[in-house]
Formats: sequence, C-alpha cells, structure tokens
Amino acid sequence: MSAPVSDPNPDRPLLFRNALVLTMDDNHRVLPCADVLVVGERIAEIAVGLAAPDGAIEIDASGGILMPGMIDTHRHMWQTAMRGYGADWTLTQYFVWYYLESGKMFRPEDIYAGNLLAAIEAIDAGVTTTVDWSHGLQSTDHADAAVDALQEVPGRFVFAYGNIQQGPWEWSTSPQFRDFVSRRFHSRDDMLGLQLAFDVTGDPAFPERAAFEVAREFGLPVTTHAGVWGATNDDGIRLMHENGFMNPSNVYVHAATLTNDSYHRIAATGGSVSVSTESEQSAGQGYPPTWALCHHDIPVSLSMDTSVWWSGDLFSAMRSTLGADRSREHLEAHHRQDTVTHCRLRAEQVVDWATRGGSRALGLDDVVGSLETGKKADLVLIKNDRSPVMFPILNPYGHVAFQAQRGDVHSVVVNGRLVKHDHQLVGVDLAKARRHVGQTIDHLVGAMGADAWAKGMNPDIPETKIQDNPYTYTEWDAGSAQWKH
Repeated sequence: MSAPVSDPNPDRPLLFRNALVLTMDDNHRVLPCADVLVVGERIAEIAVGLAAPDGAIEIDASGGILMPGMIDTHRHMWQTAMRGYGADWTLTQYFVWYYLESGKMFRPEDIYAGNLLAAIEAIDAGVTTTVDWSHGLQSTDHADAAVDALQEVPGRFVFAYGNIQQGPWEWSTSPQFRDFVSRRFHSRDDMLGLQLAFDVTGDPAFPERAAFEVAREFGLPVTTHAGVWGATNDDGIRLMHENGFMNPSNVYVHAATLTNDSYHRIAATGGSVSVSTESEQSAGQGYPPTWALCHHDIPVSLSMDTSVWWSGDLFSAMRSTLGADRSREHLEAHHRQDTVTHCRLRAEQVVDWATRGGSRALGLDDVVGSLETGKKADLVLIKNDRSPVMFPILNPYGHVAFQAQRGDVHSVVVNGRLVKHDHQLVGVDLAKARRHVGQTIDHLVGAMGADAWAKGMNPDIPETKIQDNPYTYTEWDAGSAQWKH
C-alpha cells in the first residue's frame, strides 16, 4: 500500500485549466476549454484563459470533464466494513442479518470503522456530499463514534440518525439523544448536517408521531424508507400527510411500490425521492420508480444504499438508473406491439439527479450542486490519460453516465480543499481505515463463530413466528408477506 500523499497547503488557490466544464447550472451550460479558479472555499471565476494567482496550484484538465461533486442522499455507511458480504442476499435476508441477528453485535468502534471506510470511499469516487443513513445506532456512544469518523475525512456529510433496534418514538425522545444533539450539533454548518432517519409502517396508532414532533422541534429534515415491498406502503404516506408531517425537506427513499395517491401527496407537499436503482433491482424493494416520479414531477436524487451489496459510487447509480428506466419503457412498448423511437430519460437528466438533485433534496442548492461563481467549491475532474475510454468525448453527459468509472476520477475538491489529485487521495490515512475494518471483521467472526459467519452470506429465514415486518417495532401486523415461505 502506498503512503498517503502529502496534503498541500489548503490556503493556496486552485486553477483547473482547459477543462470541458459541465456547470449543471439552471441552464446546464457546457463550457469547452474553460478554466475554473478556486480561492478559499469558493469558486472565484469560470472563464477561458484565466490568469493564475500567486502561489496557485495549477491542474491540467485538458482531455477531462470538470463537473460538480456528486451527492449521495442515502448510504448506510456503517455497513461498509461488510463490503460485498451480502452480494447474494435478498432484502429479507438483509433484514434477518442486520435487524434480527448479527447487526446487534456492532460495537461503537465497528460503526466508526464502517463510517471511516465509507467516507474515504465516497470522496475517492467523486461523491463530495454523502447522507449517512445511520440506522445502526444502538446507543449515543455508537452515534458519537459515527460522527467522529465523518469528521476525520475531508468530505461533506449529512448525519441521518436512526436506530433499527428500537422504535423511533423511543430513541428520538430520550434524554441521551437530546444530549447528543446538543453536544455534537450545537453549531451547524454545511460540512456536517443532521437529519432524523426512521420509517413509517402504517400502524393506525401512528406511534412515529413523537419522532416527527422531535424533528419539528429541532428543525430537522426527516428521511424515510417509503414504498418498500412488504415493509412500508401507502398507509405510512397517508398517515404522515393526514397528520401534517409531509413537507419539502422530507426525503422518501426508494418509493418503489406506492400508488398514484401517495405520489400525489409527495408532489403536493414538495418532497423528493432518493432512488437507489441497484438496490431496488437486486434486493426487491420494488421496480425503480423513476418513470412514475417523472410523471408526477417529483424531484429525484440518487443513492447507492449500502456497500454490503453494491458499488459505492454514483457512476453505477447513473448507469443502472438509465438502464432500468429504459428497459421498462421498451418492455411496455413491446407489450403494446409498439417500438420506442426516442428514449424518454436522458443521460443529462441522471447527471443532474446525481448533482443538483442531491443539493436540492438536502437544502444545499445555494451552496453546492453546480459550478457557479460564488458557490462552495465541490468539484470533480474526470480524466484518465492512461485509459482508452477517455477519448473521444463527444457527448459529455453520456460519457459521465455510461463511459466513466471511479478509476477515472483524477481530482476531487471539497469546500475548496484538494482531497484527491492525480488519482491519489490527499491527506487520508487509508492504512488506518484498513486496520479498523480488520478489527471489526475479527470481532464479528469471533462473536458469531466461523460457521455462522460463513452461513451469514446466505442466512436462513427464521422458522419461528416473528413480526411480519421488522420496521414495525410493535405487535401490529401489516399483513406483510416478507417472512412467509
């Protein structure tokens, strides 16, 4: 393993020269052969032939694409220590392993290890803002460990506090949670935001009301898994709406099995949907709903969900989202004995969803999401002179969505700081992350036993009667088929 690259003076201006710039501004301007100057935390100027300030770090961006940093609105970062472990899981097996069995074994130091690796992985792939959908927080010690890891990595994060082992009306109203918020988020900035992460199951008693009231008291957005087959459905959306808890800051994750009534409610109240196409295709939450979201004019952002299954980058998210939407469009046309002559969903749209879609969903659109003078400098240079795939660049949006990969991420800037350059991370201790993740794996294998560890990659469904829906936390039965053979 190579040693970490020395961190250059963060106060030096950065000048990217001769780039093909995807601004992702409101007009989606594409600027060929342009320079982008970063001074301090912000984009100072975008033009052709800029003069370099004294002491500037100049980066040759010719032959590359310079675009805003990508934004992931739903990633269970604590699970990254288990990378690839559940490659063949169904959603039911995921529930069994994390919710009912082995997820309870995660100590605060294991949450720290997963978050540390996930945060590094994100910036390495050009994901400059990541929502840590942190539902493994069995205690505030776990939460402190999660935030400690995020603050060690030079990325932009939103910490979405959750706990799958307890009802949200319990943990959100506890004195320990209030103390945590007071200690760790007494002063908020755009480098580390806070959300509440919990799910609404449709229980007519609506016990989640207490958690929504806490969110309202603290002025926090809510992110929730909605429209997940066998787990959350239209009843949850209806209860949120009837009780006045749907608003523009809500982020609905997946939203893959909802009816038009629920989509109308989301659209009318200004919320947005985080689509995790790789997850929805493989795990079974429902068919990726981009076609329905576009029909109802619901804002979309992209996410990768969890590295326990999938790749931790948004190139894969963009590519799979285009593939899923177009596949459905073609299949429906064929059923009508018809042919699609023009694709409805365009590469330009999914690049927008991977950038501006995220900034809008997180209330950060005045801060990041596009390359514009005065905005915070979160940007990614996609360039790889050693790759035959980086030329010719004829359709830049198509190139980002279908041709580029995480290995083509040349440079990454977050908040004006160069965190990756010439394909190497800057100022990041990857060896430390490797060491901590290794300790977590050793702990889990030891606690489970080698046989159970191996079996966990294809866990059995419990034979005894259990709650049909692991999201309920109550005796209420949603009539789910989740656990039935």
